This record gives sequence, C-alpha cells and structure tokens, in this order.
Amino acid sequence: MDFNEPKTVGRDIDSDDVQLGYGFGYDHNYVLDKSEKGAFELMAQVYAPSTGIEMKAYTDRPGVQLYTGNFIATQNGKQGAVYERRQGLCLESQFYPNAVNEPNFESPMIKANEVYQSKTSYQFCVR
Repeated sequence: MDFNEPKTVGRDIDSDDVQLGYGFGYDHNYVLDKSEKGAFELMAQVYAPSTGIEMKAYTDRPGVQLYTGNFIATQNGKQGAVYERRQGLCLESQFYPNAVNEPNFESPMIKANEVYQSKTSYQFCVR
C-alpha cells in the first residue's frame, strides 16, 4: 500500500494484503509527512496517462483517505458513460481515524462556539 513512489493505483489492489482484502481495495488513511503541524502542503498527486489529466491536492490536515470505489455498483453517467466497481477514486483530507481516542494524534475535537477552519485545494491541469 506504499505510494511513496509513483505507481498505478490498480497495480497492487488485488494483492494478498489482508488490509486490502477487508475493503476489497483501498479504503485507507495515509499519514502525511508534514513539515509542521497544520502546514498547507501537497497531500497527493494523480495522473491519468490516457487523458493527460493530472490532479494535485493540497491540505492542512494531517491525513488523507484513499478510497478506490470498491463498492460502486453499475452506474449510468453523462453521455452514455457506465461506471463499474473501482472506476473512480476519492482523496479525502482528514484527521486520523480514531484520533479522538489517541493522545499522540492531532485532536479533531473542538469546543462549543469554537471556529473550525480547514483548507483543501484540488488543482487540475493537462500535461
């Protein structure tokens, strides 16, 4: 489940990794290597060679959830497109799962009347 070096998302998705088996693909939180807590930095970069579309995503959150559409049932889309299982992915900036119960994790808790702000940006281009 290592994406520190570029690879296709589907390359290892059907490997015998027990964690991938539980979710029938990726549905996992990744810890971001931040320069400092709350820094607004790159969380993910995705490229589709077939279209040339590249997406870069930035966030100030400590983690990113990668989900690969493991439970998509056949869906009809625009202009006759049909979407099947794993024909999409989500990159969701977030705190770590169970952070509320882990004192070493950045806390997701806010108190009544506190203002919460977070920033995530998705940038698209064509290579």
